[in-house]
Amino acid sequence: MKNNPFPPVTHLHHRRILALSIAIFFLFSLLIARFFSIQITQGEYWSKIGDKQHYFTVKEPFQRGIFYSNLSLKKGNENLLQPLVYDIQKYHLYADVSALPAKLKNPITHDLAAHLHLNEVDKRRLANHLTKKSRSRKLAMWLEKNERDAILQWWLPFAKEHKLPRNALFFVSDYQRSYPFGNLLGQVLHTVQGIKDEKTLQGIPTGGLELYFNDYLKGRQGKRRLMRSPRNSLEIGEMIAEPQNGADVYLTINHYLQAIVEQELAAGVISCRAKSGWAAMMDPFTGEVLALAQYPFFHPGDYQRYFNDPSLIEHTKVKAITDAQEPGSIMKPITIAVALKANDELTKRGEKPLFDPEEMMPTANSHFPGRRKPLKDTHFHAYLNMQMAIQKSSNIYVARLVEKIIARLGNDWYRNVLYQDFGIGRKTGIELPSESIGSLSTPGKKHPNGVLEWSASTPYSMAMGHNMQVTSLQTLRAHAIFANGGFLVKPTLVKKIVRRGKDGKNEILLDHSDPLLKKPNPRVVSEKIAKQIATAMKFTTKNGGTARKADVWGYSEAGKTGTADKVIGGAYRPEFVCASFVGFVPAEKPAFVLIVTMDEPAYGYIHGLGRNHMGGTCSAPVFREISKRSLEYLGIPPNDPHGYPPGDPRFHSEKADWMPEIKQLQEKYEKWNNKSGH
Repeated sequence: MKNNPFPPVTHLHHRRILALSIAIFFLFSLLIARFFSIQITQGEYWSKIGDKQHYFTVKEPFQRGIFYSNLSLKKGNENLLQPLVYDIQKYHLYADVSALPAKLKNPITHDLAAHLHLNEVDKRRLANHLTKKSRSRKLAMWLEKNERDAILQWWLPFAKEHKLPRNALFFVSDYQRSYPFGNLLGQVLHTVQGIKDEKTLQGIPTGGLELYFNDYLKGRQGKRRLMRSPRNSLEIGEMIAEPQNGADVYLTINHYLQAIVEQELAAGVISCRAKSGWAAMMDPFTGEVLALAQYPFFHPGDYQRYFNDPSLIEHTKVKAITDAQEPGSIMKPITIAVALKANDELTKRGEKPLFDPEEMMPTANSHFPGRRKPLKDTHFHAYLNMQMAIQKSSNIYVARLVEKIIARLGNDWYRNVLYQDFGIGRKTGIELPSESIGSLSTPGKKHPNGVLEWSASTPYSMAMGHNMQVTSLQTLRAHAIFANGGFLVKPTLVKKIVRRGKDGKNEILLDHSDPLLKKPNPRVVSEKIAKQIATAMKFTTKNGGTARKADVWGYSEAGKTGTADKVIGGAYRPEFVCASFVGFVPAEKPAFVLIVTMDEPAYGYIHGLGRNHMGGTCSAPVFREISKRSLEYLGIPPNDPHGYPPGDPRFHSEKADWMPEIKQLQEKYEKWNNKSGH
């Protein structure tokens, strides 16, 4: 009988097989459950863990919006684009420190320091970075493309030789503000800080248009995913989210005109040895600001030096809108215009007009109610009419007009016209931060110390531009009324704001040229009044006027000087003044209205020149030079071909614009004032 090779299967065997099967099934079930948990329930979590081991994301930068110059002022240039400030691509160097072996960190530090041209202090700082546990440690910022390429030429062979991931060192692109014209328009544009917001990567504006339009200019960052692999290129990766660039701002300012104004302003400040100076040029019909300059300049690319030096911070402001000063005599045409409006108001009421612009008004008596000291004119005048008063810049004449105004219509009426119609004491609404409201006294209102703002003498001081404070832009807006025929315009720096689409389509976010959105400018004086004032202002730049140095040869012009003592330590200091000239050219159909202000020009008399600190001496010549060059650039032909200085072969005493009228006014002035015995 043969032996059976297999033992008989007993009941115990069945039980063991069953137990083993159950155990295997149970373990398999646990495996399935765990697989389900990892792949389904916790799939997203473990995917992220895996991705972190094999992938990393970098932020894809966006371009901040561009500021464009206004080239539409010259025919044929409407479609040309000239950026004033834009972003250029730079690079930040990062290290995946965890992928760098400790034994290689010293040679890597040495080679990187050589390529980055680091001193010993910065080299030690770099070595310290490479000791940190980090997957993305920033090593260097704002590298140029040639610097990045030089590092890559060294790194790629080094990484290959030592079998390191190519992107253990990697670059992240970013954008930095660039200023092709240097300090041009610096105070108006400003800049963004070198260090961006850590979370949003948005630039942090330092002021100016960058701050005012920050919500338009800023974009949205994107994301790109890169793989940690020795074979993975530094330059490729999957775009997870596309970046969105900021919107572009098209300015009303023309960079050619801006350069002209800045050059002549700087020369004027240096010539009269002023503390500083500023100028603003505006289209009187639209309110578009064509140039807004200031000297000393502010270079946005060097902003840290200005903000770290208390003596330089003031040069970062736009003083034409932030510094409110007493306007002085440039207020006198406005005062006379208010008196002419009073004539119209009284006529509507069926009453006798306040005054006749041609009448022979006595100006010998200089005493006024509430004033401890009599008013003074620079020269004695027994009688003046409206044109003579502006030509000679008479304080007494305008004070007499205001005396008549408040006697017939009251203080409130006078103050309301200044505020509502001429914008004195209220902001222009220009698109810049920190605009000053100025100061305009209110009848019945008290100062914090309990003293009334409006005393008996206040209106007479206001008549000649004292006891009030205005900015240069407020003054410019008020004088534009006389240039445009009677309308109060709203100054603006922006023509439109456009967001560029990747599909080539542009989205217009703001358009000041759209007639459906543009509000009409309110008429605040009649065309007749505007013309009367503009005509009277033509006498100031000719013989007998206070601003003969503002005469723009070959063109007709109208304007007014102003020299106001500054209040320092609670008292007027005549050796510290703000000297201005405001005017428009050509006098008929002006191309622009322009104000030039010199802050604290050197006080004193200069032989052959006159009193250096007066508006007619230090500001008027700058107005002339800016106007002459600007009109040539704009292609506006001379409208006064004989209006040149005597001795110039083009000069003609009878054919030159306004010469007959000047002669007639001078004869009348001499006749009136000779009768008085003076």
